[in-house]
Amino acid sequence: MSKHLVTEIDIAADPERVWQVLTDLTGYEQWNPFIVHADGTAEPGSRLTLRMQPVDGKATTQRPTVLEARRAERLRWLGRVGVPGLFDADHTFLLEPRDGGGTTLRQNEEFRGALVPFLSRTLDRGTLPAFHAMNQALKRRAEELVPPSTG
Repeated sequence: MSKHLVTEIDIAADPERVWQVLTDLTGYEQWNPFIVHADGTAEPGSRLTLRMQPVDGKATTQRPTVLEARRAERLRWLGRVGVPGLFDADHTFLLEPRDGGGTTLRQNEEFRGALVPFLSRTLDRGTLPAFHAMNQALKRRAEELVPPSTG
């Protein structure tokens, strides 16, 4: 069984700037309402420690492994609860340059495993709104640090 959650937001900052905010994991405590604490480095093979706070839910700590980290393009990690196949979460951030400037950020996660049917409603009610909140906060953070255009 699997379940997908997908969100998207346009950000008035270039992909490099969005990448800087996204990969500054120790800075998450300052702005991120979903991943409220993060340690580690955004490098393939590294293990992260992420404290996640879903909307109206209980905070949990996960230790995913970074699978991909393509500068200003893609960050992907895989987290598991228990043994493989019980509850696996494959999370991806895609950064795409927009025509005329800025970035489209797509955040998506595929959940797979035996526990998915039992957690599906929790993912819809707590995790998906938390993705949206994180996107908005990331947008604010990236845009506030962009120098104004001169014209």
